[in-house]
Amino acid sequence: MPTELRPLVPDPHAPLGIALYGVQHSHAAGKARALAANPDVKFCAVCEPEPQARARAQDNPAFASVRWFDSSETMLSDPSVVAVAVEGAEGGCIALARQCIEAGKHIWYDKPAGDWPGFQSVVATARERGLLIQMGYMLRYNTAFECVSDWTRSGLLGEIFAVRGHMSTSSPEAARGRGDYRGGIAFQLAPHMIDQAVWLFGSRPRKVTAYLRNDATSAVPQHADNTLAVLEFDRGMAYIDIAHMEPSPPARRFEVYGTRGSAIIVEPFEPGHTVRLCLVEAQRGLVRGEQYVRVDPTPRPVAYERELAAFVATLRGRRPPDRTLDHELLVEETLHRVTGSVA
Repeated sequence: MPTELRPLVPDPHAPLGIALYGVQHSHAAGKARALAANPDVKFCAVCEPEPQARARAQDNPAFASVRWFDSSETMLSDPSVVAVAVEGAEGGCIALARQCIEAGKHIWYDKPAGDWPGFQSVVATARERGLLIQMGYMLRYNTAFECVSDWTRSGLLGEIFAVRGHMSTSSPEAARGRGDYRGGIAFQLAPHMIDQAVWLFGSRPRKVTAYLRNDATSAVPQHADNTLAVLEFDRGMAYIDIAHMEPSPPARRFEVYGTRGSAIIVEPFEPGHTVRLCLVEAQRGLVRGEQYVRVDPTPRPVAYERELAAFVATLRGRRPPDRTLDHELLVEETLHRVTGSVA
């Protein structure tokens, strides 16, 4: 990431023009609502290249009052559009991201990025042109996760030796395996947990081992619906398990263990309201032993709004990016190591 991003608009107080490209991502409607609600943003319009997807989205209240671009060329050539929220089909919108970056637009880019060589190329171009890429990992802006991150990275928990993330989902069998991507449900959901693990350990996993099984999706036998990834770091491991058929509502847990303490977000971690903290000694106003720390819950819509606020603040020059481009690359590379598309 260059020291400074490319200058944006002459008037720093004018709303920032942001468009939304693609509506097929599961987060697209939520991101549209966040764009419409932010007073520092001018939600320019939406572009969806596929007519059927556009027709379905136009029945969604989240898109009820927005303008639609006739084509991507119209959107990308519009000088009022400074940045684009990339919300194409999960794992399949690298081409959309590349178009935006090549057109000189900053991107708020929903996960996962897509193919590994393509993402490397997009990031390289962004570096050259001083453009911001912020990946759409909403748990970064969840108060409980922020709290655990602060305790971990500040050394409160000592040297961490284990991170555990469980983020399964529940859907009808017919809905599973629709995405044509390697790794099945791990490709779709594991990056949220990978993002947290590599951030907390602060390094590249030296070894990645994955178990990608099909245990329940008989209609789509090639779809990995029961998965486990083990990320081995120099002095610890992360265990990330994701399944596609857990009864609803699925349990979602996140745990961090260190030599001086442990932190467990009491499930469900969305919205996240309590963290079980255990310390070997009293520190920073926290007591020795077990305690339950209440935090402000962060429902998914609020997390989207906080994501967008951070994106806009970085583009305004008010704060540095919350994650570097090197971190975004590391998360994506690790995901592809899990799915087996990168050694």
